Amino acid sequence: MRKILLLSLAALCQVGPALAQQAATMNEGQMTALDANKDGAVDRSEYERFMTAAFAGLDKNKDGSLSPDETKQALNAQQFAATDANSDGKVTQKEFLDRVMADFKTADRSGDGALK
Repeated sequence: MRKILLLSLAALCQVGPALAQQAATMNEGQMTALDANKDGAVDRSEYERFMTAAFAGLDKNKDGSLSPDETKQALNAQQFAATDANSDGKVTQKEFLDRVMADFKTADRSGDGALK
């Protein structure tokens, strides 16, 4: 079974509700959408590109950070706080990518840099 830890909104890629630190099964359509080079796996760079675009889509006011309001449909208060590494009440792109890429590493059980 393919599992991945996602931190993205359903509105961006129709991947369904996704929460930090919670496994979400990726179906074939989701894998295909993320698999830019069509090799049958989602590698680290493909996932990072997707999540960078996800951040941009979430950042509705384009201020370079995410507020609790911008993420309220994807994250509860505890998840937001866990992603807000410096506890300043906003999630920067770096904090966001640090979290989701750590989740990618956890989901990559084989350690080969790809999710299959």
